[in-house]
Amino acid sequence: MKKLLVVLINVVIIGAALYWGYEKYQAYFENPWTRNGQVRANIVKVAPRVSGPVVNVAVVDNQFVRKGELLFEIDPTTFEVALAQAESSLERARISARGKKIEYDRLKDIQRRDRGAVSSKDLTRRQIAYEESLVQIKISEQKRLSAMLNLSFTKVYATVDGYVSNLDIRAGTQAVANQPLLALVDVNSFWVFGYFRENQLANIAIGDTAKVTLMAYPDQPIDAVVDSLGWGIAPQDGSVGYNLLPNVNPVFQWIRLAQRIPVKITLSPLPEGVNLRFGMTASIMVLDEKAEQARESGEGR
Repeated sequence: MKKLLVVLINVVIIGAALYWGYEKYQAYFENPWTRNGQVRANIVKVAPRVSGPVVNVAVVDNQFVRKGELLFEIDPTTFEVALAQAESSLERARISARGKKIEYDRLKDIQRRDRGAVSSKDLTRRQIAYEESLVQIKISEQKRLSAMLNLSFTKVYATVDGYVSNLDIRAGTQAVANQPLLALVDVNSFWVFGYFRENQLANIAIGDTAKVTLMAYPDQPIDAVVDSLGWGIAPQDGSVGYNLLPNVNPVFQWIRLAQRIPVKITLSPLPEGVNLRFGMTASIMVLDEKAEQARESGEGR
């Protein structure tokens, strides 16, 4: 009796293992999958909008920062002087305009009392001078605004929540306008690119559910959704070679390798303890719902 019971238990275990293996076999061969996946995110290249020596670095490499936090500061002295000069020019323009308005109003008053005392030419000249002074005020106001903006640009702030990357500046570093000094990895923009064989694309559609497994967290699969499919990859052949002729690699006819097409995968909320980093290796399985439904209907019959 005991032997029979042991045999039955072994049969059940073996049957369960075979069924599990069959399910895995079906899943891997019916659902498109790839181990060639990579975690990506938007990288914000932080560049100052003005040039000058850096006087304060408020962060360290790989630090997490919130949007609006100070990253670094450029010496504001030159820009403070420029602002003071612009404000002085504006005040001078206003004083000049007041003087020209007094002269223009005086001539208008004289002409009103005695038409022959002031020529139309003189009156027109005074009017034009006054109107030009008003334009000069607007120009000076814009110069002051530009100086104020340049002064504000000496403080560079984070534009997204993210991690500081590739920080290689310190006090004294010469910042150049529009030249990136560090990068921010946007923590709210992570996705996964899965590079699927071209003959798998027919079974992948936007909106399909997917499973993403990171090499760093093999026991914590992440739910995901197919966001989009790539529409092109760079050709390996055709680059310019000797004498401007196209450089074409030889093809072995008995070996035909399928091209890999990028498929963008949007991740669901992460399991607790999973931290994404740009460039992580990932495996992706897209669940082919049509194949799954066909298989289930076949089993039902």
